Amino acid sequence: MWPRLERRAEASARMRVLSPLIAVTLTIIGGLAVFALLGKNPLSAFTIFFINPVHDLYGVSELLLKATPLMLIGVGLAIGYRANVWNIGAEGQFILGAVFASGVALQLPESASRWWALPVLALAGAIGGGLWAAIPAFLRTRFRTNEILVSLMLVYIAQFVASWLVYGPWKDPQGFNFPQTRLFADAALFPVLVEGTRLNAAFMLALATLLGAYVFMQRSFHGFQMQVAGQTEHAARYAGFSAARTVWAGLLAGGTMAGLAGMSEVAGPMGQLTAQISTGYGFAAIIVAFVGRLHPLGIFFASLLMALLYLGGEQAQQHLNLPASISNVFQGMLLFFLLASDLFITYRLRWATPNFGRRAWMPR
Repeated sequence: MWPRLERRAEASARMRVLSPLIAVTLTIIGGLAVFALLGKNPLSAFTIFFINPVHDLYGVSELLLKATPLMLIGVGLAIGYRANVWNIGAEGQFILGAVFASGVALQLPESASRWWALPVLALAGAIGGGLWAAIPAFLRTRFRTNEILVSLMLVYIAQFVASWLVYGPWKDPQGFNFPQTRLFADAALFPVLVEGTRLNAAFMLALATLLGAYVFMQRSFHGFQMQVAGQTEHAARYAGFSAARTVWAGLLAGGTMAGLAGMSEVAGPMGQLTAQISTGYGFAAIIVAFVGRLHPLGIFFASLLMALLYLGGEQAQQHLNLPASISNVFQGMLLFFLLASDLFITYRLRWATPNFGRRAWMPR
């Protein structure tokens, strides 16, 4: 008996829901195997990696803090991915959003008030990320270039721009030669939500964005247009939906949300622009979007999971003497198992007897 993949008559709605859960379970099992291969006690390592980060109020607040930019970026990417617009450069758009917001924050007068300074910074961050996403949108609609490659290559340019600024014109003269800007004024910082923690009002902004994205994707005509364009391109053309408008909307949605996430970092836990602004959130949010099934509610929970992997990597570095990049191993396994599980949305596994004489498969 040999296993054989058989195409389903229609996609399985049950597997679409179960696939992320299966991927998470297999990732945990794979993680236990990795810890064992590294000579660590699997159960002890599991506790350190997954339980320790959230064992108290401060840990939970750090989880929500880490999840905030992932929510913002992930929901922006999901809008484009639903329309088959593949923005892979959210990391660069995140950086440019942080750069634009930092430029405004550094120019704020001392008399600035938080009630108008923060909206201006948010607008600047969204514009920065949106402008960076507009480059692949223009090239795609005007010259039919591949938005995957263009948006990805722009990530490295964005990193060089940010590095040049913090090593050059924006470098803090009193920063002991560290590549960073001066600290922002209080008016340019989000207020803290829970005293004694770093969790700030950007988390509430992320929740509001998820709600707004739900209304757009599930309850608006333009969201319906983009979903139709992603599922059946020919039907969208027949209905008169503009393909170019879909590309622009998909990329700008991802860019502005990534830029807003960059602003939330420099105006939140960092309080300044540094050379370490590139944290990998833009790439991790791609996994978040797909684990969350391109749905705002799913993205909320997927962001918490991905944030836990980040915190678990830090705990593993402190208590297990492992590199913090162990979290990247878990992210990679999660993506791998998700792609493998997604195969069974459109296919089912059958057992068949091969007939080598006629070179045909005989299903059981």
